[in-house]
Amino acid sequence: MIPLATPRLDSDLIAESRARPEAFAALFDRYASMLYRYVSRRLGPEVAEDLVGETFLVAFRRRDRYDLARPDARPWLFGIVSKLVSRHHRDEAARYRALTRSPLDDVAESPAERVEDGVSATAVRPLLAAALARLSKGDRDVLLLVAWADLSYDEVAQSLGIPVGTVRSRLNRARRKVRESLGHTNPLRDEE
Repeated sequence: MIPLATPRLDSDLIAESRARPEAFAALFDRYASMLYRYVSRRLGPEVAEDLVGETFLVAFRRRDRYDLARPDARPWLFGIVSKLVSRHHRDEAARYRALTRSPLDDVAESPAERVEDGVSATAVRPLLAAALARLSKGDRDVLLLVAWADLSYDEVAQSLGIPVGTVRSRLNRARRKVRESLGHTNPLRDEE
């Protein structure tokens, strides 16, 4: 039996890329689709590809400053992309306003996901979009990094350069405001 290779840590790839820049491509392969889905949900697919490319360009230029004690580069990359998304604040707000008028969303990854998402969330999508549009930028960033990027509280704190306590309070406030907008129901029955 041939032993399976252990995946290399992100920090090892970044360290190697300092001497051998082509090693950085492995991070792109590992995280580009994840970042694309996140940006696409926030701003739409029209700008997602450009922002993901810009994210990796910024990360590549800053790789010498990356803290190699952090083995996972996801929080770092999501921090970069969140800053880039914030430059498109008006676009994001317009997208949420458009979603309040339209129950359709083409972000789902497959036909099965599209059906599942459509069945469970179509009725509340306009309310959710309106609630997201009303959140402050900081609260919205925290909520969406947890919900859409699947980052832990520590990873969100690292991404945004804020204390974990701030992440917790922003997330609590964002969840409360979204719940109020949805009539204190959770149509997806996600555990918090």
